[in-house]
Amino acid sequence: MDNSSYQNPLITRYSSNEMSYIFSPEFKFRRWRQLWIDLAECEKELGLKITHKQIAEMKKHKDNIDFKLAAKMEKKFRHDVMAHVHTFGKVAPTAAPIIHLGATSAFVGDNTDQIQLRDALDLTRQRLVNVMQRLSDFADRTKKTPTLGFTHFQSAQLTTVGKRACLWLQELLFDLQDLNHQAELLSARGVKGTTGTQASFMSLFEGDSAKVDKLDQMVAKKMGFQKSYGVTGQTVSRKIDSRVLAVLSGIGQSAHRIANDWRLLAHLKEVEEPFEKNQIGSSAMAYKRNPMRSERITALSRFVINMVQNPAFTAATQWFERTLDDSANKRLSVPEAFLATDAILLIMDNVISGLIVNEKVIERRIADELPFMATENIMMAAVKKGGDRQELHEVIRQHSHAASKKFKEEGGDLDLVQRLQNDKKFTCLKGQWKKILNPKDYIGRAPQQVTAFLSKEIKPALKPFKKYLLKNKVELKV
Repeated sequence: MDNSSYQNPLITRYSSNEMSYIFSPEFKFRRWRQLWIDLAECEKELGLKITHKQIAEMKKHKDNIDFKLAAKMEKKFRHDVMAHVHTFGKVAPTAAPIIHLGATSAFVGDNTDQIQLRDALDLTRQRLVNVMQRLSDFADRTKKTPTLGFTHFQSAQLTTVGKRACLWLQELLFDLQDLNHQAELLSARGVKGTTGTQASFMSLFEGDSAKVDKLDQMVAKKMGFQKSYGVTGQTVSRKIDSRVLAVLSGIGQSAHRIANDWRLLAHLKEVEEPFEKNQIGSSAMAYKRNPMRSERITALSRFVINMVQNPAFTAATQWFERTLDDSANKRLSVPEAFLATDAILLIMDNVISGLIVNEKVIERRIADELPFMATENIMMAAVKKGGDRQELHEVIRQHSHAASKKFKEEGGDLDLVQRLQNDKKFTCLKGQWKKILNPKDYIGRAPQQVTAFLSKEIKPALKPFKKYLLKNKVELKV
């Protein structure tokens, strides 16, 4: 590793080797060569004078890429596609005359872009599905575990740990639906020529429109697509990148929201991310257990959310059949958005696999807050024993304010229950307090909602992607 120049932390620290490979030079230029082979095979099948020997030679040397020569050629020609055409021709001299026949640079460039988008979306889906499955399992395990709900980050009615996890899951479900939709829409550029009119191929096939149309379809299917886009300029619409990165932005938004909840819960000491045996929270404060994984998720998520602006501006500023102000930006924005999203989902998988629920802390917080929420139940129980509703309401009001004031001014425990138990108006409830203050009677239909949501929405959404599920916990690079 060269430590004297900038290293992209998305590659060195955060994302997977699999995602990095999809956007690597090796992946890209191997696909270029495969596209040239696909084109030649289809052109030969449709009647052009291309020999079996030429195609065999291309196939033999498909992976024999002289990257140094290609770089030298690109410096000479100032054109990356022609540099690789000549580099391929050096090792396949018999095929050199028919490599790239009838095509323009976007044939290899844009078609490879579509393959990269397809493969990167598929890997992203794999990561997302694993996160959702682990979170689904967590929600199911904790669906009956009462916890204090928060609105405006102020104490509210009870919910359950699992129900809250379903709020997180729903965000990711929306993302999976969006990802599936965009992945389904992806098509090949196909063979469209220099301005999208297929004029060069009409010339090669002597005006046979049906053969040119067939060629377009055949190449698309060899690439693994069902079809190609019906119309293009020299390039496919740059709105495709914008739409795909909008999906990644959505994942970033969900991840940021979820990780922020984890950070807040870590502050409350209710739920914590995994903390390893030798992990150091602070170089100065040895006792610290900082939620660094969740903080990393939010940091990378902000990056992805912002990255979507690049392809949006690129799509908005295209001219007629094409310009070249897209290329340099695409080389940065698309790969880095995928690399960051990959990292986000890997970290989320790691956190959820070891998420710690501190039930005793949760129970203590419920014990402090539940008496206030239970006052109406307490009042109704005393009314059933013959009490006067209005008198009981006033007694509860006075004790509630007194208990709150003492807690705020003196600290210590909230003693509302003790105050009410000692008040003669509520002596009739002796022996019933534990039942009245059972947290599970204040969680509504939360457990049933979790069961229904997981079975009716999450399970069917994940079922088609069972092959993606991994049993092993994700290990982070750093």
